[in-house]
Amino acid sequence: MRCWSSRLMPVVILVVTIASTGALAQVPSYQNLGRTPTPEEIRAWDISIGPAGKELPPGSGTAKEGAAIYGRKCAACHGPALEGGNGGPALVGGQGTLTTLRIERTVGSYWPFATTIWDYINRGMPVTQRGSLSANEVYALTAFLLHKNGIIQESDVMNAKSLPEVRMPNRNNFIPLSPEWKKDAKRPHGIYP
Repeated sequence: MRCWSSRLMPVVILVVTIASTGALAQVPSYQNLGRTPTPEEIRAWDISIGPAGKELPPGSGTAKEGAAIYGRKCAACHGPALEGGNGGPALVGGQGTLTTLRIERTVGSYWPFATTIWDYINRGMPVTQRGSLSANEVYALTAFLLHKNGIIQESDVMNAKSLPEVRMPNRNNFIPLSPEWKKDAKRPHGIYP
């Protein structure tokens, strides 16, 4: 028996190799498919806004301007008082809930950077017409949300310079992007600036 299986093994290996080669021959070739994107196309896709706000475009807006835009373009989903409903989450309240069993992730309780709010509104709102807001409208809506959460004054102007300077209430409760927190052994686990 043993002699028979040792003679059969090379034949089995040869058959499997030939079958695999035939299957590979049927895989389509993708050579010469597509092209390298132009620098302009890459810039158009590269729309992320970091915490420092270096990527923010020109423009400005206040909470007062944002209130009117919110009423026209946002209240249907997020409610007239930013309380949520009709598919949209609440945008105000929730302060102090991150350490409870009922966490409310709102602009004022959860988000660490004001630039993230601008980025989210710019990319995804209103949900039925994503990306349709001008930079001025996004600045104004961001200012409105920050004001309604008690973070800025109604008359504060939000722009590429002032927005990154806004200190969000939950800013110090996220793990930083760089692993430098590992060097400080005195900090309790899970709490990093």
